Amino acid sequence: MPRLLEVEGLTLQYKTPNHLVTATYRVDCAVHEQDRYVILGPSGCGKSTMLKAVGGFMTPEEGHIRLRGREVSGPGPDRMMVFQEFEQLMPWKTVLENVLFPMRISGRFKGKDAMDRALSIIDKVKLTKFRDVYPHMLSGGMKMRVAIARAMAMEPDILLMDEPFAALDALTRRKMQDELLQLWEQVRFTLMFVTHSIEEAIIVGSRILVLSPHPGRVRAELDASQLGFDTVGTPAFGALSDKIHNLLFEHELGPQRQEEDAQA
Repeated sequence: MPRLLEVEGLTLQYKTPNHLVTATYRVDCAVHEQDRYVILGPSGCGKSTMLKAVGGFMTPEEGHIRLRGREVSGPGPDRMMVFQEFEQLMPWKTVLENVLFPMRISGRFKGKDAMDRALSIIDKVKLTKFRDVYPHMLSGGMKMRVAIARAMAMEPDILLMDEPFAALDALTRRKMQDELLQLWEQVRFTLMFVTHSIEEAIIVGSRILVLSPHPGRVRAELDASQLGFDTVGTPAFGALSDKIHNLLFEHELGPQRQEEDAQA
């Protein structure tokens, strides 16, 4: 499958009042068409900073980000961000009006073309019956579908999600993960998803980029395409979870444990 997004030698830095912080250090990775690509790491490892850089909101100190072979130099409609808790929906606009809004503001789609695209994507996310409903009348899963529909209506190459379920309770989080995966099965968009949860990374991701603690360096890239909700609790799921845990916390293991893990 062709590479859609390439990240090469990516070092990201930002300034605080007292320090210059290196968020990621020489990170390499590639996202393919229809990937569910998860960036996983502990707090402070630069995973959200990396997503902002892919979105064009940060300039690399070192390295390159290329989308379809072209250097990312700023924000653009080819990369759409879906924010946490999906409260970016405008409460005074209906589902249909929310989906139409960015298309009309950007000028990329107008009149009947914009309306046809909006209705089509709303149908794909199974919300046709709710197109004239306001956000406060929707469940959390429906709000997520509207937010993704609004993004996908702009025909982005990649959808960016930064810990979208982090603030939710465990049951709601599981429902939202399921909603996201069902939607991906219907639309097959390319997803770059940030989380600090090992279980969520395995459930949501087809591939997982594991970053080290600050500053974020690549520890491993792992295949999770055969795992998901139906494999939670199985030996395969547990084995990958343990492997990721050891990669994340290798610095906390004693020399004997590190040697055992290396031989496993």
